[in-house]
Amino acid sequence: MPRPITSTIDISAMRANLAVAKAHAGAASVWAVVKANAYGHGLANALRGFDAADGMALVEPDAAVRLRELGWRKPVLLLEGFFDRQDVETVSTHSLDTVVHCREQLAMLEAFPLRNRIDVHLKINSGMNRLGFRPDEIAAVHARLRALPGVRQIVLVTHFANADDEANPAMPMAEQVRRTRLAAAGLDAPLSMCNSAADLLHAELAERWVRPGVMLYGGTPGVKTAAQFGLRPAMTLTSRLIAVQQIVAGDAVGYGSRFLAPRAMRIGVIACGYADGYPRHAPDGAPVLVDGIRCALAGRVSMDMMTVDLSAAPAAGPGSEVTLWGAGLPVDEVAQAAGTIGYELMCAVAPRVAVAVREDEQKQ
Repeated sequence: MPRPITSTIDISAMRANLAVAKAHAGAASVWAVVKANAYGHGLANALRGFDAADGMALVEPDAAVRLRELGWRKPVLLLEGFFDRQDVETVSTHSLDTVVHCREQLAMLEAFPLRNRIDVHLKINSGMNRLGFRPDEIAAVHARLRALPGVRQIVLVTHFANADDEANPAMPMAEQVRRTRLAAAGLDAPLSMCNSAADLLHAELAERWVRPGVMLYGGTPGVKTAAQFGLRPAMTLTSRLIAVQQIVAGDAVGYGSRFLAPRAMRIGVIACGYADGYPRHAPDGAPVLVDGIRCALAGRVSMDMMTVDLSAAPAAGPGSEVTLWGAGLPVDEVAQAAGTIGYELMCAVAPRVAVAVREDEQKQ
């Protein structure tokens, strides 16, 4: 028998979350962002869950090819573009859309005769200061791309630093919008600006394409909970208790003896640790469901096990079902307790964790 830890992927929840994204996007087309193995949910599952998307977007050229091999015929976009000449050939051969964000990529495109015409997404650095050309460079770069016979459509794309915090004083969202529109002025090129947060909170910016990511998997991009946005968890990580220890006041639990029992209590041992993707830095008190009852982490997470205070679940024992996150326990709540974000937890689930797939319309 395998270890009793499973990541269950809910295809119907993925479809429902995509429907929320599309409803907010209006007439805009929707890229389903599936980078990092679809945020840990699996590319094959993403094909099923997001079959109604207008395209899929990711950063890994090999995964883009895999989407084609799995039968996806709609557009595929490389969000970081290509990394070398061989990738340019891959883009051409498999008819991929690609971001162009720097002069080196532009030069490679100019030097490589594309077999198939492709759409290029020209990246504007509107204030995120990761990738992209300055707004005052866009017109000249656009002209060079327009001169290439292998380039079909050019889309102008930018990424918001603070779509969930639009008044951020270091980079207000409105300033990024202003810079983007300035760069686009006079160019015959559609725009793509919205990530998950902007799609949910700023429908007026939907333009030609939106690029939802975390919301498709039932995570919140901020401001509200996922449930308040109408999103459902697409991943539920479950395990079981494998042992129970009866300890007395003053007993310590786990590596570093971080947790000291304030009274006599029962400690449950869960078959899940940081080698499964649960954050080692999670503090005492982080929420865990045992037999559907909210309990609290007690002691440092180790490689293969973690320990919880069973005071709230006196009937629990070896074999009791545990939910680490997902249905009944939002991943974002667990992430907040651990000082991280839901994105990281979903992406970090380890290959050794068994995966189950469900596809029904039951609400979570």
